[in-house]
Formats: sequence, structure tokens, C-alpha cells
Amino acid sequence: MNSRLSINALTQPLVTQLLKEAEKLRLLVEKPHCTVIDAGINTAGSIQAGLRIAEICMGGLGHVQLVNTGQGAWSWQVQVNTSNPVLACLGSQYAGWSLSHEKFYALGSGAGRILAQKEPLFAELGLTDNATNTTLVLEVDKIPPQAIIDKIVQDCRLPSAEALTLILTPTRSLAGCVQIVARVLEVAMHKVHTLHFPLERVIDGMGSAPLPPPAKDFVTAMGRTNDAILFGGQVQLFVTGDDSDAKQLAEQLPSSASRDYGKPFAEIFKDYQYDFFKIDPMLFSPAQVIVTALDSGRSFRAGQIDNQGLAVSFGE
Repeated sequence: MNSRLSINALTQPLVTQLLKEAEKLRLLVEKPHCTVIDAGINTAGSIQAGLRIAEICMGGLGHVQLVNTGQGAWSWQVQVNTSNPVLACLGSQYAGWSLSHEKFYALGSGAGRILAQKEPLFAELGLTDNATNTTLVLEVDKIPPQAIIDKIVQDCRLPSAEALTLILTPTRSLAGCVQIVARVLEVAMHKVHTLHFPLERVIDGMGSAPLPPPAKDFVTAMGRTNDAILFGGQVQLFVTGDDSDAKQLAEQLPSSASRDYGKPFAEIFKDYQYDFFKIDPMLFSPAQVIVTALDSGRSFRAGQIDNQGLAVSFGE
């Protein structure tokens, strides 16, 4: 899975453009040491900012847009596609870097992860990068303390804090909702990895999920953004290999294959005493999937959209 593509190099023009249009996108930019882009803590942010940030999360290898399907009660969908699903989704977009200091905690997404190499995934895939500046997206509602900034700079082996850009997207914000729902393909790819399907056989992918309304508190917002994918997410993967493998993958991928499927995510979270790690990891996947076997041209479909589940979760 070695790649000559540098997601840091591909991301940088997107970050530069985001900074240029910060005021138009209702973003706040501060430079205490590194560059901090606030997309919803002390500013309203915007849906358009969320779309841009989602593409940054994907390491410049994905296209994210808002479309109206004209179907269902929640017809506005966040749509994503990439020709490099392993590198874009697992190598960059996946929120896999755990950062904590005292009462601050966040998971990092984006190109900075590949520099830090803190996750076994990078050694497994043979993914490296030698960039001297980077960007990390944090789903958080407070400015990171200096200790976190220092840790990121050190772990990414950056020359100084000036080489780091942090983008902050609270879950309950407009931008936060968009960039989380834009992970619909990423959660599918993560489950593909969990199911031990050979990642090199996943050639292309696309997905969509309804854009939920923001919520007034973190738990409700987290519930809605997760349910957008679990109840309303759709993904199509294009894979090589035998039809039987493609069929089995399709049957295992949907969220309905999980023992915890059925209730709004916020209720499941509460049932497990707000312990995220007690939830069945197989739950985190799209509602409906299509796996297309490129060698034969056959497609295999599994799962279904749950409009009632969406209505309950979204407060309709």
C-alpha cells in the first residue's frame, strides 16, 4: 500500500484557500503560536466551511458536496467520493489520533496523523510522509492548551509551531455536522478493515448521508451525526476479486448487521453509561451498501434506509 502521494502537499492548497476565505465562511483565525482556525466555537461557521474542511480531512483526495436528492424528509445530502479510498479515508480522514492533556481531549483527523505515526495502521499500510508543515482537524469545542500544540509539533517532527494548522469543529456546529457526516465512506472503509477484507482490493468508493440539524448539546449532536450515517448513509465500493467475497462484504457492512442497531445513537450511548468503547464497533457503518465486483461487473446490495429512525433522531 505504499503511495508516492503526499497528503500533506495535497492538503496545503486547500488550507491556504480556507484561510483566504475565512471571513466569508464565518471562520475565526488566530495565531497564538500555530495557526488556529475556529469553525464553530466563538463563531457561527458555515455549511460551506464544513464541506471545505471535509476535503481537508480527506487529504486533498476526496470531493465533497451538498446535493438535494428530492427524496425523503431529509433530502439534503452530503455526498463524497474518492479514487483513493484507503489513503483518503483511513490514511487521513479517520479520527485515529488520541490527544489529551488534563481536562482536554480530542481525536485528530487529517494529514498530521501520517507524520506522527501514532497508529499501527500506518505501519501496516506502509504509509509515510516527510512534509515539514501539516494540518490537523479536531472535533472539539475548546481551544487546545499549549501542551497539546507542543505535543503535536514534537510528534509530527515539525520545525516549529508556525508549521502547524489546527482546524476546530465542534460537533454541534454547522461545519461540525457537515464534516462528520462526510465520513460516511470513511466509516465503511474502517469496517472493511475491521472485517479483514484486503484493502488493496478496494479501488474506488462513494457515499452520501443526510445533513442533520445542529443540536443544542454535544450528546444530541453526536447522536444525530452518527444516526445520519447509521440510518441514512449509503455507500458503494468497487472491489476486485471473487463475487463471493464481494457478496459477503456487502452482507457484513451495513449498520443493521450490528447487535446494537435499532435505537437512536444517543440512547445507545446512554445505555452504555456514556462509555463509547462499550458500543459494538460493528455498528459504525452506513445503513445501505452496494459492493460492485469489478472483475465480473456484478453488484451486491444489503441494508436499507431507516427514515423513521432519522425522524426520531433529528427531532422531527
